[in-house]
Amino acid sequence: MSYLLQLIEQYGLAAVFFNVLIEQAGVPVPAYPTLVLTGALADQGAYSPATLLAVAVLGAVIADTGWYFAGRRHGRRILSLLCRLSLSVDTCVRQTETIFAKWGAPSLLVAKFVPGFGSVASAMAGATGAKSSSFLLFDMLGAALWAGSAIVIGGLFSSTVDDLLSVLDQLGTIGLMLITCALAAFIAAKWWQRKLFLKTLRMARISPEELYRMLEGGGRPTIIDVRSATAQQGGRIPGALTVSHDFSSGLPPGGNPELDEVIVYCACPNEASAAIVARELMRRGYRKVRLLHGGIDAWVASGYSIEETGEAVNVF
Repeated sequence: MSYLLQLIEQYGLAAVFFNVLIEQAGVPVPAYPTLVLTGALADQGAYSPATLLAVAVLGAVIADTGWYFAGRRHGRRILSLLCRLSLSVDTCVRQTETIFAKWGAPSLLVAKFVPGFGSVASAMAGATGAKSSSFLLFDMLGAALWAGSAIVIGGLFSSTVDDLLSVLDQLGTIGLMLITCALAAFIAAKWWQRKLFLKTLRMARISPEELYRMLEGGGRPTIIDVRSATAQQGGRIPGALTVSHDFSSGLPPGGNPELDEVIVYCACPNEASAAIVARELMRRGYRKVRLLHGGIDAWVASGYSIEETGEAVNVF
C-alpha cells in the first residue's frame, strides 16, 4: 500500500467527518469526492462501510442542526447571511422557499443533492417553525442517502480510484499539488460565477423612502412582489402584484411598457430574484423598471405599512 493510501486510510474517517461538517456549515469544500474516495477504500476493507456512513451522517447532522436553530432564532436574517457567505448565486433563498413551501421537511431528503440548497434548507426549516423531530428525522435520512450514494459509487469504481491514487502517489509532491490546484480551481470557478452574476444585477434602484413619497404624491407605479407564496402571506407592499410565470397575467391591462413605471422587489441579497424578473420585463419592452433597494425588509425597517395578502400565489 502506497504512502498516500496509508495516509488516507489512517485519517480517512476524520477527514470525512470534518469535510462534511465544514461543507454543510457553508464552506465551499466539496465532501462528495472525499466520500467517493473513502467509499472505494471501504470496499477494499480499509473501513467498515457502516462506520463510514455513520461518521458522514454525524458531521452533516451537527452542521445542519446548527443552521436549524439559527434559523429558528433569527428567522430570515440567517437565510440572507447564508446567501451572502455562499459562492452560489444569490437566488438560493427564494428557490429554497419555493421548494420548502411545497414539500416541507421531506424536502430535506434531497436537499444535499441540490447545489446551494443543503444549508439554506436547514435554516429554512428552523425559520418556518418545522418541528425539531421532523427536521432531525428527514435530515438524517437525507444525509444517509447523500453519503450512502457516494460510498456506493466509490465501491463500484474502487479499482479506478485505487489506480488514480497510485498515480498521484507516484507523482509525490506534484500529485498533492494537483489535488490542491483542483480544489483551488473549483473555488475560483464558483467565485467567478458569483462575480459575473452580481455584475448582471447592476441596474437602477429606488429607495423605500422614494417609493413611499411617490405613492403619497399620487404616483401609481406597478409594484411587483417576486417572493414565494409563503413569504407573501406575511404581508406585502400595498398594491403589489404577483404576475404569472409567462407574464400573461398580473400586470395591469392596457398598460404602456414604454411609459409605465415598474418597481420590482424581493427579500434576497442584492435583490437577485427581483433583478432577474426586472431584466425579463425589460426584455419584453418595459423601459422604466427599477428595483426596490433592500427589498421588503428595507420597506418594513423604514416603518412603512404592509397589507395582508391571505392566499398568495407563487408564480416564479
